Amino acid sequence: MEVAVKVFDLDMQGAEKSFLSECEALRSIQHRNLLPIITACTTVDCTGSVFKALLYEYIPNGNLDTWLHHKADGKAPKYLGFTQRLSIAVNIADALDYLHHDCGRPTIHCDVKPSNILLDDDMTALLGDFGIASFYVDYVSTSTGSTSSSVGVKGTIGYIAPEYAGGVRHASTSDDVYSFGIVILEMMTGKRPTDPMFKDGINIVNFVGSSFPHEIYHVIDKHLKEECKDFAHAKTVAENEFYNCLASLLQVALSSTHSLPNERGSMKGIASKMHAINTSYLGLKAKKHASLELL
Repeated sequence: MEVAVKVFDLDMQGAEKSFLSECEALRSIQHRNLLPIITACTTVDCTGSVFKALLYEYIPNGNLDTWLHHKADGKAPKYLGFTQRLSIAVNIADALDYLHHDCGRPTIHCDVKPSNILLDDDMTALLGDFGIASFYVDYVSTSTGSTSSSVGVKGTIGYIAPEYAGGVRHASTSDDVYSFGIVILEMMTGKRPTDPMFKDGINIVNFVGSSFPHEIYHVIDKHLKEECKDFAHAKTVAENEFYNCLASLLQVALSSTHSLPNERGSMKGIASKMHAINTSYLGLKAKKHASLELL
């Protein structure tokens, strides 16, 4: 069996807590779209230093970040089609829905981003890295139904919800919803939320929002634009049906990144919308193939 070994640098502040948090999370949760752990290791090496590591199944296709942002390493780049991007988004929505609503106690991942989304042999997405996840519920809002835990501000710049990054000292499921929305926008535009172009009040959310819904081809990834041309060649399939699928997905992303947490919705509702979009798109693909066979 090929495995991936995550070794903790215990000289780093918070590494011990991160190890314990990840062990605790992975001990009690299990889902087809969560990275499965094989075992944990904690021991003392021959020099007397403490050693801690986690062993995971090796995931051959790497992480989503490497598929979205290619390095100039001389290798022919591989690109994700809309079908794959949509499937990945559905997978992560299902994983977060499970964590927030169906795993026995609300669990907040706290660091949803492309580098923490791994892709297996079938390009199924697996959410990993629970080192800063929050588990123990300290507060349940009776007005919004959101759940939060008392932790410091943690996460990755660009993916952290603005109210959380701004000093609110508790993590909430709405933070994961926001991060999920940012990941969708990144998948659709091919741009990181920290891209140098985002400055002077422009960010990835209002960049897409300013072109939504009538000019979204101005902001989507160039490879998705090429797919749109393919649909246009299928004469009996209206090109705007593909456009509608794109717009529906971007609408989910934009509503998930609303500035007001209680306006973002829950991952339960978002996952349901994602499946509806996927079903609609798969039906559109079937119609396209049928029309091409008739040409």
